[in-house]
Parts: sequence; C-alpha cells; structure tokens
Amino acid sequence: MATLHSLALASPVSHHLQQPRSSSGIVSWFVHRSALSSFSGQSLRMPRLRLVPVRRNCHRPVTMMAKPKIQFIQGTDEQTIPDVRLTKSRDGTNGMAIFRFEQPSVFDSSGEVGDITGFYMIDEEGVLQSVDVNAKFVNGKPAGIEAKYIMRTPREWDRFMRFMERYSNENGLQFIKK
Repeated sequence: MATLHSLALASPVSHHLQQPRSSSGIVSWFVHRSALSSFSGQSLRMPRLRLVPVRRNCHRPVTMMAKPKIQFIQGTDEQTIPDVRLTKSRDGTNGMAIFRFEQPSVFDSSGEVGDITGFYMIDEEGVLQSVDVNAKFVNGKPAGIEAKYIMRTPREWDRFMRFMERYSNENGLQFIKK
C-alpha cells in the first residue's frame, strides 16, 4: 500500500518538524515557523498533489544494482579473488589488464556446469568480456587461470576502471601503484 507524504510550509523561515500525523493511511509532516526568526519573507504556497490510485498487480520496471562479478562460465560466478595487474600506454590511449586466479572455483564446478567459454566481467552497466583465457596446470591438474582484457580506447579504459572500482569495493581489493 502506498503512503502519501505531504509537506505544509507556513513560511520560508526557520522551521522545526513535528511528528507525522496519520489519518486513514495518509501521513502528513507539518513544518512550523519559528517565532524567534527575524526573516520577513513571503509565505510559500505549494500546489496540492492529486492522488492517483495504484493498481496492485501492475508491472513496473525495477532498477536493481547488480553486484559486480566475474564469470568464466556464463551464469556461474567465480568465487576466487584475482591478482590484477594493469598496464597503460604512455599516451593513455590503450591498456591491458591481466587477471591471475590461483585455484579458481570454476575448476570445482566446470565438470558439472560446462566448459570455460570466456572471461566475463559483469556489473550494473553490462558485460565486459574477453576470450584471452589460459589455464595453468601442475602435475596434470588445473592450478590457475590467467585472463587478459585489452582496452583499445580511453573510453574502454574508463569503462573498465568503473567496473574495477565496483569490483574492488565489493571484494576488498586495494590499488597499489608500482
């Protein structure tokens, strides 16, 4: 059930809030002028809002913030946090990110879910992807994955950095300049 919040201003001077008052599901906040103010401005009048009934089963688009994640198999999130190395050209027009995963969780589920299809970085803006993915084997068993993501324009670099900022905030990564 939607509630309506209305605000009634006595004048544009110092104000204090009173507790909301409710009658039949409508909440009103009243703001009153302070008697201690020396301001002698004009009273402010706000137009009344018309209520539009809200239908219960109407479908409206919902904007959700997608948690930034990395996947090697679409639909299966990688749980291992990578070591990431960034390089950028001197003129700033292109760059490369190298992700190294030691004992990634994709090896635990790859037999059940399917084969590694690429490297996908997913956030609220969309998907960044690469097919430059190499597995490292020790004694015939998978031990790690290295994935490269190449940025060819300043715009691609900026987009990647926005993803990395979100991903690092979510996973506690720190940037160390060498």
